[in-house]
Amino acid sequence: MDGSDNSERALDAAIFLAKKSNAKIICLYSINFIPVAETQMFDPIRCQVEEKKYAEKVMQKAKATCTQNDVEFTKMIEFGMPGNTILNFIKNKNNKIDLVVMGSRGQSGLKEIFLGSVSNYVLHKSPIPVLIIK
Repeated sequence: MDGSDNSERALDAAIFLAKKSNAKIICLYSINFIPVAETQMFDPIRCQVEEKKYAEKVMQKAKATCTQNDVEFTKMIEFGMPGNTILNFIKNKNNKIDLVVMGSRGQSGLKEIFLGSVSNYVLHKSPIPVLIIK
């Protein structure tokens, strides 16, 4: 969950599936710790603090949506490379993940790419089913 339109559509799909199967939703937000913008190169700590605030806001909205739909919600905010963070979370047997639902593209401005790099990475490396939402 990154706050993008595609991730919000993915949350809607996950809620639909969770209601049909009496499942719960774990939303994961990964804060990239490698500088991806010029401002991060100059002040990476400040950017991570701002990103954490944004992540909390995104998760608050996701929780409200799940609550309105009577679906149990758990938030996870992690620091790391998004693709690796998601895969490590999936592979941790304690998390008991059955299905990953994610948007086809995140916040990247590369609209012309059909499948985003994170979703593509997770799709090809995941040991469990991945549902990609456009």
